[in-house]
Amino acid sequence: MKNALFTLLCLFLLASPVLAQTTPTAKQHRIVFHLASADTVVHQVLTRQLNNVLDVWPTAQIEVVVHAWALGFMRQDKSVVKADIEALAAKGVVFAVCENSMKRSKLTKDQMLKQSSFVPVGLAELVMKQEDGWSYIKAGY
Repeated sequence: MKNALFTLLCLFLLASPVLAQTTPTAKQHRIVFHLASADTVVHQVLTRQLNNVLDVWPTAQIEVVVHAWALGFMRQDKSVVKADIEALAAKGVVFAVCENSMKRSKLTKDQMLKQSSFVPVGLAELVMKQEDGWSYIKAGY
């Protein structure tokens, strides 16, 4: 009987680190998503993926860097996911729009959704996040 209890205790202790790693709240996750696509299907898939991540890790820090052809994602007059962006921003997701891309497209901050934050250079923002240990995910196919 003592051997069986000892064996069970050893198995539990060996399994504990594995269980801790799969527990959704065991670690503070920081994820930066890179969105450069004008494809509205990609925009819809991205908002669904963001919600999926937050369902598993509700305290995850998430930033979406929007640049190049993806500006429509955050444009007041073009976004097909406005309601999703509003809901995600309420959950703490940051939507960082590239000012260089806006300048190239002759767009102003007033033309972007109110949930927008702005960064001078989208690619530089991605690099800085990765240098700070954030996980990187490229949105799209």
